[in-house]
Amino acid sequence: MRLFDSHCHLTDAAYREDLEETLKRARAASVEGVVAVASTPGDSRNALGLARRHDGLMWSTAGVHPHHVTEAPGGDEMAAVRESADHPRCVAIGETGLDYHYDFAPRAAQRAWFERHAGLAGEMDLPLVVHSREAAEDTAAMVRECAGRVRGVLHCFPGPGELLEEALAAGWFVSFTGIITFRGYDAELVRMVPSDRYMIETDGPYLAPVPKRGRRNEPAFVAHVAGAVARIRGEPLEQVAADTWANAVRFFRLPEPNGER
Repeated sequence: MRLFDSHCHLTDAAYREDLEETLKRARAASVEGVVAVASTPGDSRNALGLARRHDGLMWSTAGVHPHHVTEAPGGDEMAAVRESADHPRCVAIGETGLDYHYDFAPRAAQRAWFERHAGLAGEMDLPLVVHSREAAEDTAAMVRECAGRVRGVLHCFPGPGELLEEALAAGWFVSFTGIITFRGYDAELVRMVPSDRYMIETDGPYLAPVPKRGRRNEPAFVAHVAGAVARIRGEPLEQVAADTWANAVRFFRLPEPNGER
């Protein structure tokens, strides 16, 4: 069995002291693929650097998280994102999207940057990694606008079911994190997704799953997400692992088996 952590912020300071040990634990837990996700232009360069150093395990993304868009006025920052995205080890644009829970940036700025990222993804023929929190209506509108020209994933999928339906209709994927193990999560969302349209992730260092909740999250813990998906869907763990591995390889257009893209 092999597992794929499709979204982890490995450039975060939380891993600064023990990144190599973290990756060893991931391999010991059968994690054979990880995407290091970027949040700023500088982070995009750093994530690419990690992916290049760990080319048997890791790939990267390039983008500006909605929390950080006011730190990125526009042209120069998008040029830096494009530069990172042009490398073969970079396999997606993002993470981008909308966060109306924290509202760390004006909503209009978030939407503008979301559109910029979608345009770049379409131009470069790369998938789009999308964050959506308490912004389902505006996210759904962007998904509809992208349908047929940009493929994407709604990462750390929080719901609602209507947004899931919009994503599936557009040919998009969703990805599940440790929040599916939290009390109050709508498990029906996990059952609703076809077996060929979802991935699993940690979103580390955030959102560690039960039974690791309260600790720093890391790629090895994606095994607990896979186990929770298996229980919710009533499927063998090996089937969940096989499906999510195949889906990640297909979504990110990775080599099979692991190797240079």
